Amino acid sequence: MTKITLAQAAGGHGSPAERLEAAGRMAGEAAAAGASLICFPEQFVTGWSPKVPPGSGEPLDGPLTAAFARIAEENGIAVAGSIVEAGLENRPKNTTVVLDEDGELLAAYAKIHLFSPEGEDRYYTAGDRIATFTVDGVKFGIAVCYDLRFPELFRIYAIAGVECMLVPAAWPCSRLSHWETLLPARALENRYYVTGVNTAGRPGAPCCGGSLAADPDGTVIGRCGAGEEAISIEVDPVAVHEAQSSLPSLSDRRSDLYHRLLSKL
Repeated sequence: MTKITLAQAAGGHGSPAERLEAAGRMAGEAAAAGASLICFPEQFVTGWSPKVPPGSGEPLDGPLTAAFARIAEENGIAVAGSIVEAGLENRPKNTTVVLDEDGELLAAYAKIHLFSPEGEDRYYTAGDRIATFTVDGVKFGIAVCYDLRFPELFRIYAIAGVECMLVPAAWPCSRLSHWETLLPARALENRYYVTGVNTAGRPGAPCCGGSLAADPDGTVIGRCGAGEEAISIEVDPVAVHEAQSSLPSLSDRRSDLYHRLLSKL
């Protein structure tokens, strides 16, 4: 069993330094409670925006990644945080970075599905690969916010042997019911853990928390309210493999047929 913490931090409220100070406190509390990994919401330090100036962003090893590395090293806990990473043609990537307890980079995932309804696809460069990493013997995968609406991505992670998904997000209050439906659905259909870490809310804010975790049966095993808070859950890789073997929908896939069916449309 591996304990992980979902840190529902307020996004973009106060200065970046204040946000990072709050993150450090949450990381310290999580480590003291025995967690091996803490995950923060999408772009919580600056606040997520679908529209950024051309040329925005920092290198993957830039100052914000370095700040997350310091939080990880000072508290002895792996940290998943979010940055605006400098990209091609002056369009950055919406990237989640994971640092191990020594502050070393474990993984980086650039959001693959950009939120076109608000123009994120016109200002950012989309990612084109998955990212996995291991903490305490558990294999994790990363998706970001809008990615949750694309089951194909989560199935690919399942085939890659992932046991727990992290989904940092800035999911709006107006569609929170979708969030509460999709997270357990992705867990159930792939028979692994799915954790969604949303941005905390305040009166009149577009996001209102609701971070939650679902087990391989799609049962919600942890849930946050609307404000800034953190919850911890335990991930059991044995439960993942038992769930996948007892109902073997992954091995019963007809991958040999799917592409032929698509070609006939």
